[in-house]
Amino acid sequence: MSGFSLSVERRGAPLHVAAHSHHPWPDVTLAAQELAWRDAARLLDGKWDYIFGTIIPAARNHIARHLHLPDPSTIAFGPNTHSFVLRLLSCLPPKPRILTTASEFHSFARQIARLEEDGLVQVTRVATEPFDTFEDRFAEAAAQGGYDLVFLSQVFFDSSFAVTDMAKIVNAVPDKDTFIVVDGYHGFMAVPTDFGALARRAFYLAGGYKYAMAGEGACFLHCPPGYGPRPRDTGWYAGFSALESAGSGVGYAEDGSRFFGATFDVSALYRFNAVQDWLAREGRTVEDMLAHVRLIEHIFLAELKAGRHDVDSSLLMVQNHAKRGRFLCFRTEAAGKITRTLAEQSIVADHRADRLRIGFGIYHDESHAQKLAQALRR
Repeated sequence: MSGFSLSVERRGAPLHVAAHSHHPWPDVTLAAQELAWRDAARLLDGKWDYIFGTIIPAARNHIARHLHLPDPSTIAFGPNTHSFVLRLLSCLPPKPRILTTASEFHSFARQIARLEEDGLVQVTRVATEPFDTFEDRFAEAAAQGGYDLVFLSQVFFDSSFAVTDMAKIVNAVPDKDTFIVVDGYHGFMAVPTDFGALARRAFYLAGGYKYAMAGEGACFLHCPPGYGPRPRDTGWYAGFSALESAGSGVGYAEDGSRFFGATFDVSALYRFNAVQDWLAREGRTVEDMLAHVRLIEHIFLAELKAGRHDVDSSLLMVQNHAKRGRFLCFRTEAAGKITRTLAEQSIVADHRADRLRIGFGIYHDESHAQKLAQALRR
């Protein structure tokens, strides 16, 4: 698929197979970035009325369509997911009990570990492996109750393992006041996601840096009605609609805007909307893009096996593609060395500790899969 002429399709560009980490920006984002500047120059003080009246509703509608949310107004935006983690934590009672996994991304795992050091949270972690039993094991832990927050990923960054029965886990939580948060950053626009049935019970956290192809700064949080009506960590945009009305106390919006922070660079939402409009014009759906990537993965793995690499038994962590996100993850002590060696050949992959991660995109074809496999075989 064309549309990346300024990034991965330009002459001399490296072979980029790290879409799961930093997705290349499509060409349409350049005009969107400029439009954000021109609107700011044109509208001056009226910019934010336009942002909240036009740009944010458009972005909300795109997200609600992908997640099958019944009400787009449940969505809040922010510059990064960590800001939402802090806001969610500010809704909990002192020294909250948290159930999570041992494989969460750093935006949550680091913060929780630091609070744990000072005895400010009580954390129970469930290992993701063995993958075959994870959903049952996590649901059993959640069913024990007594937690203030249950937090887990839709697709885990360190393995590509995907939770396919999120409803089992959400429905296992007995206490209706418990906050349930799904980190969907590696799932949003990577795999088809229907969150409609869970929309009134669980939060969904994601952003545009990866498969939404919008770059940094376009993060969002779906906020189920009634949960966290007054976050202690709050910025003035959480009451944006009531700025000009007099009143006592700290007012909050009733929709997802209650989880807004303060002033942020909105150009990311311009880029996000531009990408979504472009995909719609091209007739590209999440299902269609995933099918293309699965084909490239199949060619790549077949080429590796042709070189007598024992992919299935020793390297590929999640063999069943129905239980895998949109990247391949290999466990090998040589992950760092392999990544550096590939970089010397102008091939961009990445690793986390002993996990080599390979992520294809809609801009790849059969020749790219073969080139990467051949480089690894060498």
